[in-house]
Amino acid sequence: MTKNLDIQNDIINASNKIKELKNEIAKKIVWQSEMIDSLLIWLFAQWHILVEWVPWLAKTLTIDTLSKTLDLWFSRIQFTPDLLPSDLIGTEIYNSKTMDFDIKKWPIFNNFILADEINRAPSKVQSALLEAMSEKQVTIWKDSFILDKPFIVLATQNPIEQTGTYKLPEAQLDRFMLKVNVDYPSYDEEKEMYKKNLWYDNETLNKIMDKKDIFLIQDLVKKVFISESIFDYVTNIIDATRNPSKYNIWELETYISYWASPRAWLSLLNASRVIALMNERSFVIPEDIKKIALLVLSHRIVLSYEAMVSEKTEKDIIKNIIEKINIV
Repeated sequence: MTKNLDIQNDIINASNKIKELKNEIAKKIVWQSEMIDSLLIWLFAQWHILVEWVPWLAKTLTIDTLSKTLDLWFSRIQFTPDLLPSDLIGTEIYNSKTMDFDIKKWPIFNNFILADEINRAPSKVQSALLEAMSEKQVTIWKDSFILDKPFIVLATQNPIEQTGTYKLPEAQLDRFMLKVNVDYPSYDEEKEMYKKNLWYDNETLNKIMDKKDIFLIQDLVKKVFISESIFDYVTNIIDATRNPSKYNIWELETYISYWASPRAWLSLLNASRVIALMNERSFVIPEDIKKIALLVLSHRIVLSYEAMVSEKTEKDIIKNIIEKINIV
C-alpha cells in the first residue's frame, strides 16, 4: 500500500487528463455518460466491449470522436451476411509484375475497430474477429502479423431486428469485458443534440492523448492496489452465480443454467481499477465493484427456462447477488 501512495500524484495527473478527454468528447457527444465511461474503462483496461443499441444513436460518431481525441487509427467494419474472414483480416493477391503473392491487409489493422452489427455476420467471420481480439494477431496464409497497440474492439448488436442475424454464442460473449445497453436520450439531451448538430457540427476536436499517454495510464491502472478483502468480495460474487445457496440466495438456485467464468473475475477487478484511477484513488473500494458489476456480469450468465417463465432478467439476478453478498 505504501508504494501506491508514492504514485498518488501520477494517479491525480492521469485522472485530470481523463477529465480533459471527457470534456473534449462532450463537444460532439451530448449524452451517453455511462457509455463514455465504459469506453474509457475499455481503453485503459485493454479489453473489448459489446454495445447493444438501436439505430441512429451515434455509435459511429462516438467512437470516431474518441479516436480523434486520442490520435489513433479508427476503422468501421459493417458486418453483413455475405462478409468473409478475408474481407476482415486481409488476403494474398497475385502480383503479375513480381510473379509472386503480396499480402493485402484489410481494416482490422487499426487501433480502434468498430465491428458494427457483429451479429449480422456468420460465425466464421465472428471467429476471425474474436481470434484477433484474443491473440492480438492475425494469420494470413502462412504469415502471422502482430496487431498494433492498442488494439481494442467495440462490437455492436442491433436488438430490434433478428432477420438475417447470427446470435453470438454465449462462450464468445465472455470475451467482451463489458456489455453496455444504450437507450434514447432524455428530452433535454435530445434537444441539445439537435442544436449541436445544426450549429457546431464542424467544431474541431483537439488531440488530448497520444499512444505514450495511453500506455502510461494503462501501466498506472495495473498499479492500483487491490486488498485481500476486495479479492474475497469479488470471488464471492462470482462464486454466488454458481452456488447461490451457499450464500443463502436460494431463489436463484434454479434461475441460472451457466455461470460466470474466471474472465468475469478478471474483468471486474481490471474495470474497478480504472474506476478507482478515474476517481483519483490508488486503491479499489467495494463501490467500484458495485458500479461496474452489471456491465461485466449480465452477459456472462445464461438464464434457465424457470427464470424466463418467472420474467427474471440477467440484471435482476446480478442485482440480487450484489445486494446479498456481504463485504468482508
